[in-house]
Amino acid sequence: MLIAEKNTKQDIIFTAATGLLTIIIFLLPTGFENRQRTHALRARALITAVDNTELEQYGIVKTGNQGVELKILNGKFKGKTAKSNNMLMGKLELDKMFSAGDTALVTIDVDEDGNFVYANVIDHYRLKTELILLILFSVILIIFAGWTGIKALLSFIFTASAIWKLLIPGFLKGFSPVPVSLAIAAVLSAVIIFLVGGLSKKGIIAFLGTLSGIVFTALISIIFSRLFRIHGAVRPFSETLLYSGYAHLNLSAIFRSGIFLAAAGAVMDIGMDISASMSEIKHKRPDISPKELIFSGIKVGRAVVGTMTTTLLFAYSGSYTAVLMVMMAQGIPAANILNLTYVSAEILHTIVGSFGVVLTAPLTALIGGFVYSRE
Repeated sequence: MLIAEKNTKQDIIFTAATGLLTIIIFLLPTGFENRQRTHALRARALITAVDNTELEQYGIVKTGNQGVELKILNGKFKGKTAKSNNMLMGKLELDKMFSAGDTALVTIDVDEDGNFVYANVIDHYRLKTELILLILFSVILIIFAGWTGIKALLSFIFTASAIWKLLIPGFLKGFSPVPVSLAIAAVLSAVIIFLVGGLSKKGIIAFLGTLSGIVFTALISIIFSRLFRIHGAVRPFSETLLYSGYAHLNLSAIFRSGIFLAAAGAVMDIGMDISASMSEIKHKRPDISPKELIFSGIKVGRAVVGTMTTTLLFAYSGSYTAVLMVMMAQGIPAANILNLTYVSAEILHTIVGSFGVVLTAPLTALIGGFVYSRE
């Protein structure tokens, strides 16, 4: 009873400390706040009317200017009506079309005295819907998992805050992407694993196994991204980043970092699954030998690895379905498709991530056998 109370107290203290750290990271300045426009306000606006007479259609795309009339719904200029322009460039992935009754996000330009100058329509307003979806997810997670669900939600928020406030600014400031990504991945893995698994042998084994898998994945991603001869500009908006004053950034290193960062979640799952299984086996069979325990962990890893590698294939290939459909529809041979830069990048992502998953299983089992064999 005393041990259970001690563990619970440790759990609560660690969770509270993680929550405090999350708040601190969330409030940290990124260093890029001064790049925001000072004479601009953001607000919701109701589209009351549109004018499509200046639009021209070429096939399935439209170009030109869509005139919109809008009414500000919140903020300093609530209730004010104005006219604005929505420029279409003929790119379906970037253009947006408005209709009367839509709600849009607008930026309001003001002069030095704070007077209204112009309202620029940014896009459809989605923040409220995103918040509803997040709240719904949080409620379902907490109802299903209780205290563990609260800790899982905290780890989710901590991860998002660390990526936005630490990882991205670190890249932009020119820090070496691979070491920064490894450090962030290690910290995130520790927080998530110890939140969910507790400050115990099970958590320690899962963390060490995960960290080993991430390091090996990073090494493999560095080696094979060079052999594949894939430049980091293969990712969307990479070229735009270079032209935005960041030509000094090493996009290839950022691309390599993204490979093992993307696989970190799957690696963490493998590490925790094997560690939890070995913990249960040791609990039921305290007299089990280290060798038997290691082989039991490896057997569990074999079962989990089989589905996890397919999960990575689903996750990575889904975003490039349209590219594959275009290639097949034009009758391009499979050899050409597989050699295409975009497709090769996803193949590299999938296989290197799967490497990490496969290597994490025996590494975690070996670490577990070593740790559980000692009091």
